[in-house]
Amino acid sequence: MLEAFRCAKAAEITALEALAALDAMPAPLPGLRPPFVETLKACAVPPLAVIAEYKRASPSEGDIHLDARPEDVAAAYAEAGAGALSVLTESEYFKGDISYLARMAGPGLPLLRKDFIFHPLQVEYSAATPASAVLLIARMLPGGALRALARRCAELGLTPVTEVFNEQDLKRARAAGASVIQVNNRDLDSLRVDAELSRRLVAGKRGGEFWITASGIREHGDLVAAAAAGFDAALIGTSLMRGGRPGDALAALLRGKSHA
Repeated sequence: MLEAFRCAKAAEITALEALAALDAMPAPLPGLRPPFVETLKACAVPPLAVIAEYKRASPSEGDIHLDARPEDVAAAYAEAGAGALSVLTESEYFKGDISYLARMAGPGLPLLRKDFIFHPLQVEYSAATPASAVLLIARMLPGGALRALARRCAELGLTPVTEVFNEQDLKRARAAGASVIQVNNRDLDSLRVDAELSRRLVAGKRGGEFWITASGIREHGDLVAAAAAGFDAALIGTSLMRGGRPGDALAALLRGKSHA
């Protein structure tokens, strides 16, 4: 699937290259962005800081909640106790849009642009939005490309969040200097979920690293287990969006109550 995701971004990159050739790329957004890691560390909602995701669809789930307005979901997540928001901006497979970042900036929480980013112009375009962080998938960025994109993120005031699926990806991420590491329990090549993957990898967590677990988190007990394993935050999307009331679902998850 990762190669299909890469191909789906070809038109976007072509359009960005055309803008760059005309010296017409949008300028970086002025002012300070909400700090991604610092805000999550300061999040007081136990047992674990949550990055709540606006996710309309996915290849594994199909349509999830197409009618939810980004503004409404952002407000509901903030009220429920989210520490940050993840915004899917990929259009073909996840039915997202980069405009959703601006539409979800109202509550003032840090925004993670979650997409398939592998070209420097995509990072520059992200800097023109209210995003505080950008997802970089280690497996899609061989050699020095991951380090180069992470460096460009830092130059533009964006936090690079490096996603890994296994030990080899983690090694590549660390070689590139990654300090914010997200373990996706769903392998995007096969779309299979390995619930033990996060705990296996986080056992090797090093000082100064900030770790996020993603995919397969559905219950309060999953958050408790992730916190006990050493994670600093959890990214949750599908289980919050599927029922139609994302804010209520997050509030129930954080408090360990059922959500009707």
